[in-house]
Amino acid sequence: MEKKNIDWSNLGFGYIQTEKRYVSNYKDGAWDDGVLTEDANIVISECAGVLQYAQTIFEGLKAYTTEDGHIVTFRPDLNAERLEASAKRLEMPVFPKERFLDAIDKVVAANEAYVPPYGSGATLYLRPYMFGSSPVIGVKPAQEYQFRVFGTPVGPYFKGGAKPLTIRVSDFDRAAPNGTGNIKAGLNYAMSLHAIVSAHAEGYDENMYLDPKTRTKVEETGGANFLFVTKDGKVVTPKSDSILPSITRRSLLYVAKEYLGLEVEEREVLLEELGDMAECGLCGTAAVISPVGKIVDHGKEICLPSGMTEMGPTTKKLYETLTGIQMGRIEAPEGWIRVIK
Repeated sequence: MEKKNIDWSNLGFGYIQTEKRYVSNYKDGAWDDGVLTEDANIVISECAGVLQYAQTIFEGLKAYTTEDGHIVTFRPDLNAERLEASAKRLEMPVFPKERFLDAIDKVVAANEAYVPPYGSGATLYLRPYMFGSSPVIGVKPAQEYQFRVFGTPVGPYFKGGAKPLTIRVSDFDRAAPNGTGNIKAGLNYAMSLHAIVSAHAEGYDENMYLDPKTRTKVEETGGANFLFVTKDGKVVTPKSDSILPSITRRSLLYVAKEYLGLEVEEREVLLEELGDMAECGLCGTAAVISPVGKIVDHGKEICLPSGMTEMGPTTKKLYETLTGIQMGRIEAPEGWIRVIK
């Protein structure tokens, strides 16, 4: 299929409407068959559950053109499983895993002309999401829901390469103890908006959120997990019940251990031990790894030895190996790559 006339190399990370999206409705206790539609607009009741009580969940993943010309997605089964966990936590009906994967396949295939070519640095970002669509005025779950998937071509998250970020330790909490921090719910991200706007206003790129109970342990940022490299070369990620289980982070830990032969540890990471770390990165779908050069804790600067000019050596190896797997340059573990075409 002929590609759209898009300047792929200069794409930003934003929304461009594509031709088809998938829609399925839940009513009377069952999901309908679902359809592909050209209509990008949603019409719902003014009293819909999503509008009144933020009953909405979502996922994010990408479709790539690999070195050998195939169009693939990366571990979409894990996105399906995470959406299921999110749905159960917010008392929403589960969208079956096989149907989720089929919906992703259909949207990518229908928008093949928008999947950027290999080597462009761009990808087709996919956004599956679900929301309460029926009217709700009392505080309770909606009775009807809509599941949708759209795609939009996006450029690399960082133009001109990933320069190390400066982040601050936030005074805000991202999640409550025993709350919804470990699911991908829209309400979690709404809570982070004021914190990120104020961080930017003060000259920081992101926030570091601490555990809400003791405020002594590192958790995550508003939209990414942390990954640290110790001075003796061990890869460490924070462990907490209120951290979103990042698919990128899980993949990086596997790559660190099985491909690079590094020691890997998932444990509580104390704020006071950050000065002993050699490297720090933020893990997520959008950028894979965003290097961090400096952490500011209420005026106290913690400067990572990896510096403010480029990724640290271990972070760079992790990034290059995982992106190599995604793009087909390096053989992937079984089941990681789903070939659509």
